[in-house]
Amino acid sequence: MHILIIGAAGMVGRKLTDRLVADGHLGGKEVSRLTLADVVAPAAPQGFGGPVETLTIDLSAPESAATMIAGRPDVIFHLAAIVSGEAEADFDKGYRINLDGTRYLFDAIRLENGRSGYKPRVVFTSSIAVFGAPFPEKIGDEFFTTPLTSYGTQKAIGELLLADYSRRGFFDGIGIRLPTICIRPGKPNKAASGFFSNILREPLVGIEAVLPVSPDVRHWFASPRAAVGFLMHAGTIDLDKVGPRRTLNMPGLSATVGEEIEALRRVAGDAAVKLIRHEKDETIDRIVAGWARDFDTKRAEGLGFQAETSFDQIIRAHVEDELGGKIGG
Repeated sequence: MHILIIGAAGMVGRKLTDRLVADGHLGGKEVSRLTLADVVAPAAPQGFGGPVETLTIDLSAPESAATMIAGRPDVIFHLAAIVSGEAEADFDKGYRINLDGTRYLFDAIRLENGRSGYKPRVVFTSSIAVFGAPFPEKIGDEFFTTPLTSYGTQKAIGELLLADYSRRGFFDGIGIRLPTICIRPGKPNKAASGFFSNILREPLVGIEAVLPVSPDVRHWFASPRAAVGFLMHAGTIDLDKVGPRRTLNMPGLSATVGEEIEALRRVAGDAAVKLIRHEKDETIDRIVAGWARDFDTKRAEGLGFQAETSFDQIIRAHVEDELGGKIGG
């Protein structure tokens, strides 16, 4: 099986690559070849026995998509995007990468399908940002998409394209609406949601972190470990069971910032919590106020998708995966 990961240099892309290499298979089929693409050079994985092609490539350039699918990958994971805060700040860049890049990819596959019958599985990462207030108590799969940000709009359009191109038989597509991924390892990025990770990640290693919103802000979360599990499952799920509504809300955990902090206290103690400094940011507060807070994900759960059920589990997964099981600076 040949797998293409677009956005392979990003955090989730790197973790997905590592998981595929460690498992050696996807849905019972051997992973024999990898193509890793990103706008910055992806690192070739260690310990993989088959050929690995790394492409430093910009998906928003019209000719790039044809290059990426030239090897006719069986499964394509489309993870590439610029994040919410950056897409809101730079309107043109957001639409060029998040929408035009997606359309170029889908069209390249469509054209190859017309020439040779090529029909890969395409896994598209969407976002809960496709939903906008006012919200019901829990958002189900039937709730309409009325995004209140450019990023959410770009993802919602991508979902519609995915469904239509799949309906027309150009590829077998499935979209997964990821919760906010927490705790993200590494350095802070430009995502408006970044503070959800920052207020846990930094204190776990003895560094101060800034909280820009009220502790009573509620949000929807899953760990990087769970996100990789979603992608792996989406890569092989029976799409006849998914039906024509090709994008699913992924399972997660609804929690307030205060509940995050109390979980940090249970795992790492009062000393870690004291490193969080409250400094309100009106821009971030306004963006976050328009985000969904809780979901009914029985459809995805019934199809086999799974996530954590407590913030303690999310924090401990980060400690195990990123800190070698050790807390403190």
